[in-house]
Amino acid sequence: MSKPSALDLATGLGGKIAKDDVVSAVDKYEKYHGYYGGDEEERKANYSDMVNKYYDLVTSFYEYGWGESFHFAARLKGESLKESIKRHEHFLALQLGLKPGQKVLDVGCGIGGPLREIAQFSLTSVTGLNNNEYQISRGKVLNHAAGVERTCDFVKADFMKMTFPDNHFDAVYAIEATCHAPDVVGCYKEIYRVLKPGQCFAAYEWCMTDSFDPNNREHKKIKAEIELGNGLPDIRLTGQCLEAVKKAGFEVIWEKDLAADSPVPWYLPLDKSHFSLSSFRLTAVGRLITKNLVKALEYVGLAPNGSQRVQDFLEKAAEGLVAGGKKDIFTPMYFFLARKPLSDGQ
Repeated sequence: MSKPSALDLATGLGGKIAKDDVVSAVDKYEKYHGYYGGDEEERKANYSDMVNKYYDLVTSFYEYGWGESFHFAARLKGESLKESIKRHEHFLALQLGLKPGQKVLDVGCGIGGPLREIAQFSLTSVTGLNNNEYQISRGKVLNHAAGVERTCDFVKADFMKMTFPDNHFDAVYAIEATCHAPDVVGCYKEIYRVLKPGQCFAAYEWCMTDSFDPNNREHKKIKAEIELGNGLPDIRLTGQCLEAVKKAGFEVIWEKDLAADSPVPWYLPLDKSHFSLSSFRLTAVGRLITKNLVKALEYVGLAPNGSQRVQDFLEKAAEGLVAGGKKDIFTPMYFFLARKPLSDGQ
């Protein structure tokens, strides 16, 4: 697939939200967040509405700047961002031990970039779970273009109450998605329920690290920026995620913050001091061009009113992510591999 054009960016802005309603959607979304005085409990209580608004508003930006896989990756020296993202997905498939013909669930699949890559890499059938109608519609278009309709599909549902029967999937994974859950234990319990006994769940989680100080004003500001710019109710500590997996009933095989040993910083694509032709749209110059482009598209009526404000909170997110990475207080790739026991106590 070729990269989305400026026209794709303009026509996709707002997702399924009516163009005339984008400004009010941005207003409501911003008010959920601590950066604008919002309350964490309100974000958790209204997480479905908040996350849906977020992805309707930002998906077009993500696809324009990042491609089809909306996630970071540990990166080797000399490796492009695109190569590192593919390797990150292949690594997860290998950790799960995927075998041809297995039924796999992608929890919070976005527009299905990882889903398509993992299905083709492992010769498995992958179902993408997503509660956002616009992302699913985009994913179906991209599945058709990639020719994977027979092995890849989408189901619209909330990951807090999935529509699948018990013990249904051979493997489950989540890539930077379950961080949106208002109750991570409840989310992991649902994953546990739909996974077959003896099989594995793997995830890349967004977490604050042990270096995060909740009493440090700068640390709190960075956390708030990341939550605002990424549709998150609350970013948990790595230890809280690990404890949640165990509380859900899983046996943890291994866990590690993969950002810690990455030869190239995971946040480099967003660092304004970094320049890259291969990921130009993410650089400071590329983002400035996109900002002016969105301003022009909004001015002439091709993009809905409010588009510039979406660009602004995404810029805050980028700043928060880079600051969080540089201070080692945030990671987007706390990885764990966990197994559902064959039976209780086994």
